Amino acid sequence: MTIKKLIFICCATLASTFAAAKPVLIDQVVAIVEDDVIMQSELQQRIDNVKLQNRGARLPAEDVLRKQVLDRLIEESIQLQMAQRIGIRISDAQLNEALQRIASQNKMSLEQFRTAMEAEGVPFAAARDQIKTEMVTSRLQRIRVGETIQITDQDVDYFLASEAGKQASAAEYHLGHIMVSVPADATAADLQKAEQKARSLAQQIRDGARFSDVAIADSDGRNALKGGDLGWRKEGQLPGIFADVVPKLKVGAVSEPIRSSSGYHLVSVLEKRGGNTQMVTQYQVRHILISPNKLRDKVAAEKLANDLYVRLQNGEDFAALAKQYSDDPGSGANGGDLGWANPGDMVPEFDTTMQQSEIGHISAPFETQFGWHILQVEDRRQTDIGAQVQRGQVRQLLYSRRFEEELPIWLRKIRTEAYVDIKEPS
Repeated sequence: MTIKKLIFICCATLASTFAAAKPVLIDQVVAIVEDDVIMQSELQQRIDNVKLQNRGARLPAEDVLRKQVLDRLIEESIQLQMAQRIGIRISDAQLNEALQRIASQNKMSLEQFRTAMEAEGVPFAAARDQIKTEMVTSRLQRIRVGETIQITDQDVDYFLASEAGKQASAAEYHLGHIMVSVPADATAADLQKAEQKARSLAQQIRDGARFSDVAIADSDGRNALKGGDLGWRKEGQLPGIFADVVPKLKVGAVSEPIRSSSGYHLVSVLEKRGGNTQMVTQYQVRHILISPNKLRDKVAAEKLANDLYVRLQNGEDFAALAKQYSDDPGSGANGGDLGWANPGDMVPEFDTTMQQSEIGHISAPFETQFGWHILQVEDRRQTDIGAQVQRGQVRQLLYSRRFEEELPIWLRKIRTEAYVDIKEPS
């Protein structure tokens, strides 16, 4: 029995006990939803919160607002009951982490966030409950709606081939520009002098001078006082004289002088985003994992990891020890081999140790949430994962679109199938 039901029964009992007295309405049920009830006080609190959050905005008429908020509460109640039946839970730690994240996004500490909300007239406990509700319903929606959505490789291919896909995946360049101008009636000597100056400026930048400093001091371009900053440009929006040069430049590099009717130009790619090129350093790595278990506590796990490290230092074979001792079932059978890993693929402690290790070096044991690790980086390479990343981003985009289409259909379905009895207000 829910607390709200208990309150309802108690109120009814008190009313019958004191039937002779003039009745005083303390609270009332405004809707029965499956095994739950929605009370008038709950509805009114949510209406008040909506008004506070939209203070100054034009809200609908009171009866329309009441219906909208009640519909939302009914929708939430149905989902919360479904979530409870399939065992979805949000722990206090998860809720506190979410609150901390929201506070940080607003550039506040959690205590400052609480104070700000209460100053706005929103009880922190009510806000905390509402955020928890949203976390539960969001998780339920990802399970019930998300599991029905399948994005195929063909879907991704079709999108990338479409005009929208080409525009969305086009590279963008943050450009720096320096111009050495020549007069309209420039002589050959004028042109040669301008070209020599442009080459000298380019060399200064390659020798370590900041592009923006050189632009401010020596550029004749309109953006000189902004450090030559041309802002972000899509590949299809590049100035004609730069169109063939920019895509071939590495970030931070400066071009050779480019001739135009107005003089000589230098262009540099200050930053790049998008496109299908993304170089990363990959690491071929293997490890041994020693985890605590029912027969081995944390101290014993650390001791075993240190013993194995000594044996490795004395020349024993890494693969053989991984097969015998590693608690990672995936890699242990393969001598600890994890294949090629990208930065960020592993937990932070593992990732940091991996990136700081020299090829062939065996790390000292270090701890993560999974236990104690010993790792060895066997090789390192530069790999273009741009196409892989691009396809992943498109897959997520298509999934989000499909989810937004399917969610309201699912919400209407569960509302239709649920038992809902809305009571007329007294």
